[in-house]
Amino acid sequence: MSALIAPPLALYVHMPWCVRKCPYCDFNSHAAPDQLPERQYIAALLDDLEQELPAVEGRPLVSIFFGGGTPSLFTPEAIGEFLAGVRARIDCVEDIEITLETNPGTVEHGRFAGYRAAGVTRVSLGAQTFSEPQLKVLGRIHGAGDIQRAVDELVAAGLDNFNIDLMYALPGQTLAQAVEDVRAAIALHPTHVSHYQLTLEPGTVFYHRPPVLPDQDASWEMQLACQDVLATHGFEQYEVSAYARAGKQCRHNLNYWRFGDYIGIGAGAHGKLTDAGRGRILRTTRHRQPREYLRHHGAARASERRVVVADELPLEFMLNVLRLREGFALTEFERYTGLVPAKIELVLERARERGLLAHAAGRWVPTDLGRQFLNDLQAMFLPEEPAEAQADAPSPVASSRTNAQILPTEPPRRA
Repeated sequence: MSALIAPPLALYVHMPWCVRKCPYCDFNSHAAPDQLPERQYIAALLDDLEQELPAVEGRPLVSIFFGGGTPSLFTPEAIGEFLAGVRARIDCVEDIEITLETNPGTVEHGRFAGYRAAGVTRVSLGAQTFSEPQLKVLGRIHGAGDIQRAVDELVAAGLDNFNIDLMYALPGQTLAQAVEDVRAAIALHPTHVSHYQLTLEPGTVFYHRPPVLPDQDASWEMQLACQDVLATHGFEQYEVSAYARAGKQCRHNLNYWRFGDYIGIGAGAHGKLTDAGRGRILRTTRHRQPREYLRHHGAARASERRVVVADELPLEFMLNVLRLREGFALTEFERYTGLVPAKIELVLERARERGLLAHAAGRWVPTDLGRQFLNDLQAMFLPEEPAEAQADAPSPVASSRTNAQILPTEPPRRA
């Protein structure tokens, strides 16, 4: 084992309520009650944060991310109260990034100005598609016109650093329609675009009553065509599903993908914390149901707190860093897992022999083939499956392309 170094620290805040649950959504979201318990929930979040402070003493926050659910159901006053409470309890870097996920259908006139005054510096707008028929199929509460109005509002409020969240391979969607969605998003001048393939996740309405989706080859063509359009307009793909203009990558999600630490608070939130002094990494989980979460107090809000065993760390590390085009250096692996590079060198060489990884300028980087068959590459680091047992080459039939993951823990939120 090597000395474990604490990475940068972020804060993820889960707001679990939506106007209604979308049929494709497997996030921890619930239909909002008639009266949202704003003050009670904000107090619970701050109480939740208090419990984690001893574990992160002396470490400032580099970013805060409000995810959901639909955080924009909370008033600017509630968001401001929470952020003031955070700053009173823990240091923040001077240029901290604070992102708020929003639904175009829940944004009222003047709200973005209020969010900016509260401290929000960045917005992620859940557009998903600009097609009215597709929005209805997806169960969204907004229309295409609401997306434009929301962008007008946030730009007028001075929040010009914003992401547009898009999905592709939607029911009945054609290649031309997928590309048109990307073009419509670019026309709104975002600094960032998240572009995700729709997948049928267990526990969702779509999983139990599946719509007809484009097949794997058609979906892959959509992804490649949309990537070309984004690149042509100055959006660099820096992660599997994330595209940004120069200097506008989502710092919060970059911290996830670089195996950084994050405090996770709120109903169902997950966290990752490095205990460098004791040479261990902890995973935390909060109670999932909002009522249960609110019913508990203090440390009891955490339903699980477990140490990640050494054999699992290579996979945990690779599930994140291999999503990045920048890849990773062995020094980063050693610093943030506490493991010696020899632990993974054999697997790295096998991945290079199969054309899935390349090594240049001191960094291991997924090749085009490795990005195309990311699951196969990540699975090579599974502890229960030795490298010698891996197949000689990825199979297009058996493999899941790019967007599908084998994450054992909660994935990063939309950027």
